[in-house]
Amino acid sequence: MDVAAMQRALREFSAEREWQRFNTPRNLALALVGEVGELAELLQWLTDEEAAAIADDGGDDGADPAAQRLRQRAGEEVSDVLAYLLLLAESLGVDVERAFTAKLAANAEKYPAHLARGSAAKYTDLRPEG
Repeated sequence: MDVAAMQRALREFSAEREWQRFNTPRNLALALVGEVGELAELLQWLTDEEAAAIADDGGDDGADPAAQRLRQRAGEEVSDVLAYLLLLAESLGVDVERAFTAKLAANAEKYPAHLARGSAAKYTDLRPEG
């Protein structure tokens, strides 16, 4: 499903429930923050290893039920975040695909791979070695 199809599905979902009047930029931004908070809450007290284990189901026979439940909940929260983000972008007239492509290109210039590789430094602090 592409971005436009997801936005169309969200518009139809909202229209069927007559929720369009609630889909203001402010409401959507606040809802997005709330959903990001719910996603963060799932991971808040996990170690990095425990959080990474959510993605590793151990195969069909070795799947940890707790990790499976957490992965399911994380998927639900990620979906909520994506839905609100797409609705917000649409309400602001942002073409998500165009904005993403432009931002990725801008970041590629700010963070050249040969300088940024393996570094968490801000682009203003990246220096050529030599």
